[in-house]
Amino acid sequence: MNYKYILPVFLFSGAVLFSQATSQTIVPNENLIVENILAIPKSLSEKIKKYSESRSANFTAIHPNGKELIMVTRFASTNQLHQISQPMGNRKQLTFFDEPVNSADYEPVKGEYLIYSKDIGGNEFGQLFRLDLKTMESKLLTDGGRSQNGGIMWKKDGSGFYFSSTKRNGGDRDVYYMNPLKPEETRLVLEVKGGGWRINDISSDGKKLIIGEYVSANESHLYLFDTENQKLESITDRNEKQIVQGSAKFAKNPDEIWYVTDRDNEFDRLATLNLKTKKISYFTSAIPWEVSGYTLSKDKSKIAFETNESGLNKLYLMDTNSKKYSEIKGLPVGLVNNFEFTNDGKSLFFSQSTYDSSADIYRLDLATNKIERWTDSEQGEMQKTDMSAPKLIEWKSFDGMKITGFYYPVSKKFTGKRPVLINIHGGPEGQSMASSLGSGNYYTNEMGVALIYPNVRGSSGFGKTYIASDNGFNRMNSVKDIGALLDWIAKQPELDKDRIMIMGGSYGGFMTLATAYEYADKIRCSVDIVGISDFNTFLKNTEEYRRDLRRVEYGDERDPAMSAFFTKIAPLNNTDKIKKPMFIIQGTNDPRVPVTEATQMRDKLKAQGNTVWYLEAKNEGHGFRKKENVDFQRLAVIRFMEEYLLK
Repeated sequence: MNYKYILPVFLFSGAVLFSQATSQTIVPNENLIVENILAIPKSLSEKIKKYSESRSANFTAIHPNGKELIMVTRFASTNQLHQISQPMGNRKQLTFFDEPVNSADYEPVKGEYLIYSKDIGGNEFGQLFRLDLKTMESKLLTDGGRSQNGGIMWKKDGSGFYFSSTKRNGGDRDVYYMNPLKPEETRLVLEVKGGGWRINDISSDGKKLIIGEYVSANESHLYLFDTENQKLESITDRNEKQIVQGSAKFAKNPDEIWYVTDRDNEFDRLATLNLKTKKISYFTSAIPWEVSGYTLSKDKSKIAFETNESGLNKLYLMDTNSKKYSEIKGLPVGLVNNFEFTNDGKSLFFSQSTYDSSADIYRLDLATNKIERWTDSEQGEMQKTDMSAPKLIEWKSFDGMKITGFYYPVSKKFTGKRPVLINIHGGPEGQSMASSLGSGNYYTNEMGVALIYPNVRGSSGFGKTYIASDNGFNRMNSVKDIGALLDWIAKQPELDKDRIMIMGGSYGGFMTLATAYEYADKIRCSVDIVGISDFNTFLKNTEEYRRDLRRVEYGDERDPAMSAFFTKIAPLNNTDKIKKPMFIIQGTNDPRVPVTEATQMRDKLKAQGNTVWYLEAKNEGHGFRKKENVDFQRLAVIRFMEEYLLK
């Protein structure tokens, strides 16, 4: 077993000592590499159990008959596919893998089998499988190697589907066609250049595809692909820069498409584009927020769309003939996702979560506007009174820009100035939203630690100017937003400016590392999860299919000026300024932020004599997904906080 583990110190020695020590402490499983982490008492595991057993239910597919669903939930170690056929009915588990399965599609005519994707150890090389719902046998459909496969788009008659795959060269996301009953006949239909291509929609006759090209969070383009002559034509002008044009679907009028775009606006709006005249019509301009997603009914008479309003969702229905829309009333304030009409257009299924409930599935009856709950996921032993409700906060940064975030206060049973955990999202174009803390309620309810989730510049949901304001040479401005937050905390009478911990994952990990050296005198400790320690080495080693996409956001390391800037700001090159304890967490198989970003940071800090804890999971990738690993990580972070934040 490859780990170092510090056990409690006793005044006597021998086998009895070791037996007593191990019987009273948590021992990491065989997939974990553990260095310098103080012993975790089993009593802590018992204390947090109340907060660590919650589940969620996310809707992923509707049967063609509209009477049963496929959902994703966890009852053992990982998320798996389950079937449910009535409101609040029993969940029938369909997959039983060590690796998580997070999505599936029914064959669209009879629904006799599913297509799902699964990777190995978090490597994100998702392979497609066919699950026969009568025999419950799964069959591998793709190459089983180091390729990404997904984004399937079924022909309406169920005879086959188009999908994207990087199998040709590992970097370009080409389009293939497959009959899942004859996978050996799969054929390449379109070669592309780049990893940002995806299939948006297919025409009713199966002869045309709408294909999107993602360039960056600020730019995307649309194309029309003729499946018979395999000709690709531009819908939007590829020479136009910094305009989002995506999520396109064929309209009832065969000469029109629906799509979202931020053309001539700060926010993504729902619009139509006439393919012949190129005329654009906008329909949600009265809503001063972005349309973050939509779905079109099978008969194309109705659209359901959601808006993102400072980290909260609202759901709307539109009549595509009149273009009139109204908000769906009766939904609790929270987050909505994965919404879809039944084939008959009479119902809308969706998942929703709130601050006091993880995601569950609901059905909206479009005739009566009645909302029916289909799942009620377990929250473990947590009660609503145990859960902290988020408050929207705002502060001004160094240049006057307004920054917002969500503040989760501690339980009222705690008095005095409270320590603070700042948790920074990834992306950087991610967004912290007003969601349930889940097990994080242990921090607020049992440890008395307040949580703040900031949306620094570069976050999505606040307009295209905001999301682009940290690009390239402006990278450190987002770190200054955290500096301004630290100043804001210092002014709050209930918060302790001398006890602040920074934590973040992925790009949030870079933000954590950068804050650790930029504001070393203002924080107590930090937790870096799958974070970037040097953009030069990160871009060199990240997987090929995403390298150019990241260069658009972060900057191109092949440019000498940008490379020099990366060298200057790299946390790896500023370790001499890091004074406080750090905990580094990483998955061995991470394709996005390679494990070397973590190990090089760990090794340099150790060589300097810094206090550094290290946790690596050999069977994980970009974040932990297996419950036994997630549980150990949670306990280790709490133990770190007890030692370096609370004392």
